[in-house]
This record gives sequence, C-alpha cells and structure tokens, in this order.
Amino acid sequence: MRARVEDGPVTGRIDKRRAILDAAFTVFARLGYEQACVREIAAEAGVAKPTVYNHMTDKESLLREALLLAADRVGAECLAAVERLRNPGPDLAAALEDTARRLLRICAGDTSHALRRLAAAQANRLPELVTQVRERTASGTLDALTDRLGMLALSGQLHTTDPATAAEQFLALLTGPLENRSGHGTRKVPPAELRAIATAAVRTFLAAYGTGHN
Repeated sequence: MRARVEDGPVTGRIDKRRAILDAAFTVFARLGYEQACVREIAAEAGVAKPTVYNHMTDKESLLREALLLAADRVGAECLAAVERLRNPGPDLAAALEDTARRLLRICAGDTSHALRRLAAAQANRLPELVTQVRERTASGTLDALTDRLGMLALSGQLHTTDPATAAEQFLALLTGPLENRSGHGTRKVPPAELRAIATAAVRTFLAAYGTGHN
C-alpha cells in the first residue's frame, strides 16, 4: 500500500511539492496532458486531492512546474556530463567519447523522451513553456559545452577559433543519429548503438577540430 505523504514520519522525509510534481510528470508522461486528471496525480503522489490544490492552483500549473522540474534535472545531468571535459586528462578522444556516451544516455532516457513529447504537444498553446524547457536543457548544455571546448582550444588541445560552432556540431553529431535510430522517439536505442554513435561522433569531430595529437 502506498504511503501517504501527509502521514507520520513520511512528512519529514519527503517534500510534498516535489512529490506532487514528480507524480504529475509521471502521469502526464503516461496519459498525456488532456487525459490526465488531478485525482490520478494525487493517487500517484500518495496525497489527498485537496493537497494537490494546496500546492498548485490547477492542472496547467501542474504541467508547467512538472515539466520545468524535469527539465532542471535533465539539464543538471547534461551539465555533469559536459563537466567531464574540464579535466580531460591525456586522452582527449576518450574524454570526449565518455561525455558523448553520457549525453546520449540522458537524451535517450525515458525522462528526456517524455519531456520532449510533452513540451512539443504544448507548442501552440504554451510556446513560452517550450522555450523555458529548451533553455534549461539544450541551451544550457550548448553553453556549457561551448565553454569547455573554448578552454580546450586555448590550451591547444583543439583547433578552433569558434567554440560555439564546434559545440553545435558536436551535439548535432549525437542528436541526429540518435533521432534516426530511435525512429524519432518510437523505439528504444540499445546501449551498443549509443556507444557506436558516440564513437563515430568523436571520430568525425576530431577529424575537423583535432590537433593531430588526440
């Protein structure tokens, strides 16, 4: 039986608002925004329906906040992956491939897939929400990668005077094949295929931006 968030010691361990937003994201991902209802979200969170309304005014607010929380999590995971390039060590190719694999696992994961699908479904009705999701995920990742590649160029490990373009191309070498192999999100890409995409992307990237000593 699901423990209720209001009950006893659970209250001290769980942030109700976060539990509700996590539940909302789960239900929206499973049913879609139109089909989901607050009663199901409350049940998923293990709270009473009035408790949901104590934290969120309506279903649209639940969608907004749930998607932004998920976007923050995905964005944080991507930033952690890119941070691997702060200290790449003597084998830059290996560091780039490790970063590429991590980014691909995140992008191919259930949370990222549901986030893209839910945001895209609201593109006409809530365009600003789509923009916010993109800023917290793809845009933030691109900015961080640009910074890291710029530092690698300054240290002589990469050959580029335009790290922003290099970062865009690095990510395109990952996301393009991922979209193709996933059938634009209709199938799960196996780990072996993700590794193959990462390896090919790094090989192509270093052919363009490597110094010959990578």
